[in-house]
Amino acid sequence: MSTDQNLQNLQGNRACALAAIHAGCRLFAGYPITPSSEIAESMSAELPKVGGVFVQMEDEIASMGAVIGASAGGVKAMTATSGPGFSLKQEALGYAALTEIPSVIINVMRGGPSTGMPTRPAQGDIMQARWGTHGDHPTVVLVPWSVEEVFAETIRAFNLAELLRTPVIILFDEVIGHLVETVDLARFQNPQITDRKWADGKIEGFKPYRDPGDGVPMMARPGDGRRVHTTGLSHGESGFPTQNAGEVEKFMSRLLGKIAKHRDEVERIDARCCDDADVVVVAYGITARAAHRAVSMLRDQGIKAGLFRPITLWPFPESAFKAVAEHARLVLVPEMNAGQLILEVERLVSDKTTVAGLNLFYGEPITPQQIVEKAEALLSQ
Repeated sequence: MSTDQNLQNLQGNRACALAAIHAGCRLFAGYPITPSSEIAESMSAELPKVGGVFVQMEDEIASMGAVIGASAGGVKAMTATSGPGFSLKQEALGYAALTEIPSVIINVMRGGPSTGMPTRPAQGDIMQARWGTHGDHPTVVLVPWSVEEVFAETIRAFNLAELLRTPVIILFDEVIGHLVETVDLARFQNPQITDRKWADGKIEGFKPYRDPGDGVPMMARPGDGRRVHTTGLSHGESGFPTQNAGEVEKFMSRLLGKIAKHRDEVERIDARCCDDADVVVVAYGITARAAHRAVSMLRDQGIKAGLFRPITLWPFPESAFKAVAEHARLVLVPEMNAGQLILEVERLVSDKTTVAGLNLFYGEPITPQQIVEKAEALLSQ
């Protein structure tokens, strides 16, 4: 039961840091960058209290490397950044994906490209989060829309990273990062915490990348006597480099397919008023909050509108979205970018459904009224 002591006014960035520690994070490596710096500041103060380590690295590349190294050593680890820093982390992020080293990366989005608008919100890193590193790779990306959901999804990010042995990215925009809301911490007193599967049994003949059946190999605990070769080169079950077509195909198929095998744990959505919706608004982050209000305003006018909000952005919840959009006349995708998620939405609807974007990229959040006016204009055509 909640008490006043459990209710705290938390900033989004601070909630992220506290949740990470709650989830078992014991190393943070990062570099200050607006608008994510409060995450690093909070971690620097809170981690030593639980025996953790905060390291301010010399740059964003080293920060990602330190997270990978700590996690390979058995420690839950995280970094936080914004647009330019996220770009610098991409090569190492790909290394973590291929070597299957759990890690959590927070990207508090701001205007871009380049240095852009450091203090203004944007949602321009949606496709970078999916395809930022080179080559085919598994990706899990979570997009909370409130401070409480930042707390919840940060815990879930660590759980998914450990479960799947993969990097997990959390995206939220500057508004969510700096928003202060009341959070009921009673919800998180005894959260379900997932730890990675450590290898047991015989040491001799251990294969560090052998599929036990669920697509996720058991990880050797450092110092337990098992021999492990870790490389960013394509490798087989032994971990040693190979260009043998059969071995590479088997490895890559498992790597790319392991998230699909755990889709029930990964996928999370929030669909509101969608059962009879003629207009479905697809939105995430702070824009989803405006969309939620816009849906109410449209319904007050007699327009059957609904909100489809992916909490797991990648992999995109295709089946759930198709079910919602099947009978929709219009799907509207408001984004604080030039049009990114709309590309995913367009391929999932029939020719009978109109798909349109509302795209603003000048550093101001999209308002409910702008969404309403766009929907009205499209419906009147």
